Amino acid sequence: MTYRGPLALLTALALTAAGCGSAAGAPEPAGPVATILAPSAVSGTPDLDAPQVMAEGLDVPWGLGFLPDGDALIGERNSGRILRLTPGAGQPREVFQVPGVTPAGEGGLLGLAVSPDFARDNLVYVYFTAENDNRISRFRLDTGNLEVVFDGITKGTYHNGGRIAFGPDGMLYAGVGDAQNTATSQDPDSVNGKILRLTPDGQPAPGNPTPGSPVFSLGHRNVQGLAWDSAGRMFAAEFGQDELDEVNLIEAGHNYGWPDIEGEGDTHGGRYTNPLVTWKVADASPSGIAINGATAYVAALRGQRLWTLPLNGATVGEPVAHLHERYGRLRTVQIAADGALWATTSNTDGIGNPSDGDDRILRFPAR
Repeated sequence: MTYRGPLALLTALALTAAGCGSAAGAPEPAGPVATILAPSAVSGTPDLDAPQVMAEGLDVPWGLGFLPDGDALIGERNSGRILRLTPGAGQPREVFQVPGVTPAGEGGLLGLAVSPDFARDNLVYVYFTAENDNRISRFRLDTGNLEVVFDGITKGTYHNGGRIAFGPDGMLYAGVGDAQNTATSQDPDSVNGKILRLTPDGQPAPGNPTPGSPVFSLGHRNVQGLAWDSAGRMFAAEFGQDELDEVNLIEAGHNYGWPDIEGEGDTHGGRYTNPLVTWKVADASPSGIAINGATAYVAALRGQRLWTLPLNGATVGEPVAHLHERYGRLRTVQIAADGALWATTSNTDGIGNPSDGDDRILRFPAR
């Protein structure tokens, strides 16, 4: 069943988040968890001095996920193709073409997430821009039958969000942009400018801050990175506008301030939650985020670098920049089961300056 329509039930959430600095507690875990790889389960640390080019000549690779056998699935934003890459087997091969993808501006085939129960259900989830909206669909990799699970997300030329990921609770999380309408981020009747928490079937997840609502947090501009540490804490990377990009610790029901605040500096009596770390937009424009042990890796587009953040529980240490201008714009990062860090470049997206071989899939093996 597809979730549709305005979110009248979000009024209580908005009032709660607006009226105090604290919010509802974290939802109770639900759903399958056994097959989700915890960051603490991987071994080693990615060696950023030992890059391997796994594939090249791709068309804006955006979504990236791993199958249980170690193969990678890659989604191309503009073509709508899903590619399967077997390490050591050369260039990836097309395994599915997502029907109905309508690329324009920053829209197209965006996030990709492999079902945590893939060995049983063979399902892959995708977030993409269709003719009239952004939507989340899923398909069986063995049959290719596409099913819409959540639609009606307002699309825009920019700020479509698009990152999807399964959390340690087995629920599907989605970063949704404001679609260039800043008012939606604080609007209780809009799913835009939010992080959503859904069941694998696309329904509002049990334990959400407002029962029957898909919204987990609000006050976002354009979240394109979602990751969890080994304790189950959720971190998100978010684009700022003119001044400051952010990494936030995401908590159920919290309001992260957009459009009233960009970066730190809540002057609204504790109404909003401040970010853990900020950068000047020229140094970051953060997209993907991945966590391995006590380190978060943040891919920067405009900044053309990879940021590492030391994690200390719910706080972070001083960010360190790596790979500055070595590969151009970095879009997505993921940690594989063997501890390697995979990254996609985004130089063919109409903003970057592609060089021979772009766009690429990079792998930094664990040491």
